[in-house]
Amino acid sequence: MKRLKDLNIKNKTVLVRCDFNVPRKGDVITDDNRIVQALPTIKYLLSGGAKVILFSHLGKIKHKLSEEEVEAAKKKNNMLPVFLRLQELLGSDKVTFSDKTRGDKVRKLVDLIQPGEVLLLQNTRYEKGEEKNDPELAKEWASYADAYVMDAFGSAHRAHASTYGVPEILKAEGKEVALGYLVEKEVENLSRCVNVEKADRPYVAILGGFKVSDKIKVIDSLLKKCDKILIGGAMAYTFKKALGEPIGISPVEDDQLEYAKKCFEDAKGRIVLPVDSVVTDAFEGWTKKEVVKDIPEGMEGMDIGPKTIKLFTKELKGAKMVFWNGPMGVFEQKDFQAGTIGVCKAITELEGCFSVIGGGDSAAAAAEFGYKDKFSHVSTGGGASLEMIENDGHLPGIDVIG
Repeated sequence: MKRLKDLNIKNKTVLVRCDFNVPRKGDVITDDNRIVQALPTIKYLLSGGAKVILFSHLGKIKHKLSEEEVEAAKKKNNMLPVFLRLQELLGSDKVTFSDKTRGDKVRKLVDLIQPGEVLLLQNTRYEKGEEKNDPELAKEWASYADAYVMDAFGSAHRAHASTYGVPEILKAEGKEVALGYLVEKEVENLSRCVNVEKADRPYVAILGGFKVSDKIKVIDSLLKKCDKILIGGAMAYTFKKALGEPIGISPVEDDQLEYAKKCFEDAKGRIVLPVDSVVTDAFEGWTKKEVVKDIPEGMEGMDIGPKTIKLFTKELKGAKMVFWNGPMGVFEQKDFQAGTIGVCKAITELEGCFSVIGGGDSAAAAAEFGYKDKFSHVSTGGGASLEMIENDGHLPGIDVIG
């Protein structure tokens, strides 16, 4: 695969697919990390004399809804706040904004930008054909550029017009396509978790979160690669019920019980489940809280217990590589943060260990509790990192660059 340094960019128009899907409150960006992460790629292209077109999705726009609802979604997910932040980071004289995604106005703006300047297009999901990889839409976007850079890892698992259709067309035309710095870093680090070397063993995965069904393929894939899988969070209750253990009113996926039982048995001791839980009599507004081994009727598991934290810490001892995705409990509530904090602490205290967080809530928790910088790699894409593990290192938005 071509990397940035392989591109001939001087005086060329380079289309960069970024991930500017940033959290906001109204028009105010509450975390600009995804914009900041894109800067190395953008600055490299600008310093090399390229004309840079940036495009990204922002939020969700369901085109099947009524016209009024679609317009409201477009207004909510306007890319203007991203443009204003980019002006602050790159200089107001370097960045132009198109409130359109395609058409004559966009083409004129593309023609007007000079080497060393940036044009940000409106939200790609304003276009109904984006998520369907509409060939006409992809063809128009591709016509703006001499080269394409994929730097949106968080969208690399989706074969959309902006992530797949455009580079596919440009490649067919003999034009250059490459990975940006952010995606290159993601591929390099996550590939290590997929193609496991002897030096990276023991390899331990930690999975949490809500649903087993969301992670069946991940579990199956990791069982082929890992020495141990530690399972916490709400998904542990499906496994525990499948093994005949009482779980009270804890969330469970009854349609996954057969899979969970077979999976646990096939793992032959390599799946480790919680041995105690912090439970309450309600998810919100609870009046009773205790630590138990077996969850009684009317009680709900909210976090792994102190004995499980010790057990998981013991299982992690000596690990040379760790992949973690999913919190151990309802970490958004202060009373149920101990399990997730305990896992953070245990991983980051391992000596000579390559540690990876697969994005999502785990990354948010590590940042909140001050551990994020102590991990070897924190992925910018929760769904993409899981699918990369599932699919043995393959994602459509990355494979198309090869």
